Amino acid sequence: MSRDPSLNGMIYFEAVARHGKVARAAEELNVSPSAVSQQLKLLEEMLGVGLFKRDKRQLSLTLEGERLFMACSSAFGILKNARRVISRKRNSHQLIVKVIPSFAVRWLGPRLHSFIEQYPEWDLRIDATPDPTNFDREVVDFDIRYGPSDWPGLYCLPVLHDYVLPMCSPEYREYLFSLGSTMEAQLQEARLVDSVKAMLQWEAWLARQRLSRNSNVPALRFDRSSMAIQQAVNGVGLVLESTTLAIDELRSGKLVPAFPEAGSIKLPAYWVVSPSRHQSRKLYQLFTAWLQEEAKVHQEVVLTTLASLDVPVIKDQAIDELLDPH
Repeated sequence: MSRDPSLNGMIYFEAVARHGKVARAAEELNVSPSAVSQQLKLLEEMLGVGLFKRDKRQLSLTLEGERLFMACSSAFGILKNARRVISRKRNSHQLIVKVIPSFAVRWLGPRLHSFIEQYPEWDLRIDATPDPTNFDREVVDFDIRYGPSDWPGLYCLPVLHDYVLPMCSPEYREYLFSLGSTMEAQLQEARLVDSVKAMLQWEAWLARQRLSRNSNVPALRFDRSSMAIQQAVNGVGLVLESTTLAIDELRSGKLVPAFPEAGSIKLPAYWVVSPSRHQSRKLYQLFTAWLQEEAKVHQEVVLTTLASLDVPVIKDQAIDELLDPH
């Protein structure tokens, strides 16, 4: 049974339009250039319009050709994605996860060996990227995202609360003491290290403490929490950051609370985000159950560490007020 010549023609047309040359399209399709030209001729006759302008062996699309090329590109993209999904489902032992980079490196990565030991037969792919998944176009089971859980149309499973507070190296804390006896006096000459993508920024934290800061000391800004935390460890300044990401430094003493009396602010921060249809996969269920158990253990460690450092937890404040001091 022969293939539909119109579909064949669409395939040949899309390749020629993409490459701009019949010869290159023929090479990709593993056919002769004459076969490609014949298919294009049949397609144009069937549609009753010209799809290419031909001028001294140069091909350019007509208006009708542009419209058809856009439609073909979109349709073939959908078909290719469906093929990838079907192919992956044949191997149900695979899980693909996107994770924000700092969380992937500092929290998830060091714990993955536990999951692998329990389920050595599963195939995991972890992509550390700040870009959220377009689940209609990408083959990804779920994201681990950071933020206030405002992703319409997606199922959001809470994983971790965060506890945010100003931290610095012990040496920098001694420097702050030399600036004065109050937080306000110390903050005037302190260098603030910003994690620009953090939910809670210095402006909001200062407003909640009813502190004003008029300082000429320039700030440092990083788009990765891991970089901001490392600079605080290096003694560069004060970082307002996540205990989830900095717990090892707090427990080892490389970082200390700059102002323990100000407390740590509790925020719902880390989520598993996916279309609801993905929850039926066995590996999704196993991985998220493991993830929540690890998070429970981690949170107990965080709270114990904060208590040992005499840092109270602020947990009765409205999140909207925390994130918008105005």
